[in-house]
Amino acid sequence: MTRQTIAILDFGSQYVQLIARRVRENQVHSMIFAPAVSPAVLKQNNVIGLILSGGPASAYAEDAPQPDPAIFDLNLPTFGICYGMQVVCRHLGGAIAPAQRHEYGRTSLHVQASDPLLAHVPREAAVWMSHGDIVADFGPDFTTLARTKNCPNAVVKHKHRSIYGVQFHPEVTHTPQGGQILRNFLHEICRAEGTWCPGGIIEEAVNNVRDQVRPGTQVICGLSGGVDSSVTAALLHRAIPGQLTCVFVDNGVLRANERDRVEAIFKGHFKMDLRVVDAAERFLSRLAGVVDPQEKRRRIGHEFIDVFREEAANIPNAHFLAQGTLYPDVIESGHSAAGTAANIKLHHNVGGLPDELGFELIEPLRDLFKDEVRIMGEVLGLPEEVVWRHPFPGPGLAVRILGEVTRERCDLLRKADQIIIEEITVAGWYRKIAQAFGVLLPIPSVGVMGDGRAYADQHVVAIRFVESSDFMTADWVHIDHGILARISSRLTNEVPGVNRVVYDVTSKPPSTIEWE
Repeated sequence: MTRQTIAILDFGSQYVQLIARRVRENQVHSMIFAPAVSPAVLKQNNVIGLILSGGPASAYAEDAPQPDPAIFDLNLPTFGICYGMQVVCRHLGGAIAPAQRHEYGRTSLHVQASDPLLAHVPREAAVWMSHGDIVADFGPDFTTLARTKNCPNAVVKHKHRSIYGVQFHPEVTHTPQGGQILRNFLHEICRAEGTWCPGGIIEEAVNNVRDQVRPGTQVICGLSGGVDSSVTAALLHRAIPGQLTCVFVDNGVLRANERDRVEAIFKGHFKMDLRVVDAAERFLSRLAGVVDPQEKRRRIGHEFIDVFREEAANIPNAHFLAQGTLYPDVIESGHSAAGTAANIKLHHNVGGLPDELGFELIEPLRDLFKDEVRIMGEVLGLPEEVVWRHPFPGPGLAVRILGEVTRERCDLLRKADQIIIEEITVAGWYRKIAQAFGVLLPIPSVGVMGDGRAYADQHVVAIRFVESSDFMTADWVHIDHGILARISSRLTNEVPGVNRVVYDVTSKPPSTIEWE
């Protein structure tokens, strides 16, 4: 590889891909590597700088992930974040110990010395901390650039080499000056040219698909109609025309009118080979009596594979299955380059697939965030209403219906969801909201319907509106109350069985965006 690359060593942080994304936002190519990546691999990829991520381990633990010490002999500019800082300092003569006081959340950074890393950063700046250990002894080769109340060495620099460490997380939006600090590292310290652009993702992804898919073989793409699978299909259509068959499965837990819309765009406009499978009854029967969300995801994932196997039997030389898996799906399912990320929830297309799958997977979007995928969709010529459509979970309404999934409950939530989207679209809020949906709660609610008491057959719908750029973190939307009032009125008047509407005002973290 000849283009300049920043290597990010993944020590298991939930936010490692955020670091990669922040680097790309500065027009610099980034790649994520396992902690013990060799100097030879870094040289092969024209690495001009190293970023070591945070992680859940303690750097002094026997089984803690560690870098190859030889990478420090490459004399590359190096930036350690949280655990990454501790690892760097430990390998260069420092000592790590538990902090007397753990730091979690926002705190104030006090800049004590001028340095290119902190150029244009105010003397007092808010930063986001999340650590239980600190560097207790830096040895003679490091100097302190900034501190916080409980961390006397919040930013440090090696006295003789371009090696830096920060105890806080500059990659998250909760550190307002974090973007400036990363820009300084990339452009002032690594001297990155800043010539990479998101359009390069398409060229690289197309080439990767062509390298993976053998001539004469066919690829089955699970097309749901959402942004991720739509971009995957359009990308494969460009990369391997004539070798792609898209399969749309009507599983009974989709949004309203989804089937007609998908056929119009992909079969009508793009002229793709699209096969529609009516499998609502088999999916709903598999979900009968199931209330555990992880089990819902597992059953839906397995049923999808069974459907694709059956379709593959009618597609000669079908050897590959393409999916629109994104990095947030991967990291929340406990997968990372370090292999140490926490398992937050299963995604039906990550880790939940049976071992006897029978297909080789193609996941061209696996290392990307939603905003990058939207850029690809625009370049690939997808309609605006597809590119900017709100995310929809792979298991569909099954994980927005708390409790048992039935056809009647699906129909109820489908109608409620349609009303919610209609109202925010008419009010001009659709593009202001990253994700909007309703959740059907398994809570009967007392109400007055037709001058009489109603209870047993009445339901509660929770409305969830979030704003987010990467879907790794999200805040609830402070939407106009008049819009909420109209939605509530329509839901209780037009959707039989709904007599109470509530609004979710929880951020991610601590919650996830979806309720299940």
